[in-house]
Amino acid sequence: MATTRSAHTVWEGNLFKGNGVVTFDSSGSIGEQPVSWASRAEEANGKTSPEELIAAAHSSCFSMAFSNILDKAGTPPTKLLTSADVTFQPGEGITGIHLTVEGTVPGIDEEAFVAAAEDAKVNCPVSQALTGTTITLSAKLA
Repeated sequence: MATTRSAHTVWEGNLFKGNGVVTFDSSGSIGEQPVSWASRAEEANGKTSPEELIAAAHSSCFSMAFSNILDKAGTPPTKLLTSADVTFQPGEGITGIHLTVEGTVPGIDEEAFVAAAEDAKVNCPVSQALTGTTITLSAKLA
C-alpha cells in the first residue's frame, strides 16, 4: 500500500531577507520549524534548512534499509548510529551527501558490514531519489 507524507512552507519576503515556516502536516510531531536563506547559506541560528531536512530523511531511510539488509542476512543489528552531512554551496546547490554509520552487529565482520552498508546506500529510497547527487559513505563496526 502506497503512502504519501506532506509538509508545507509559508514564505514571506524575498530570498535573502525573507523567512518561512515549514510545517510537517502528516505527523504533526515535529511542529513548525523556521527557515531562512541565512539558516541555509550561513549559520543555522536555531532555524532549519532544506539540507538539514534532507539529512534527517536520508539518515533515517538509510538506517531502516541497512537494518533490513543485515536482518535478512541473519545478523540483525543491536544498534546503528547514522549521520548524514548534506553540503550546500550557494550558486551551485547541493554538492554532496556523506553518510557515516557505526554499528553494533553481533556475528558479522567488518568487510560484510561495509558491503551491506554500501548496498543500503545505493538502494534506500531516499538515496534513489537523490541519484543526481554524489553520495559517499564511511562505515565501521563499533
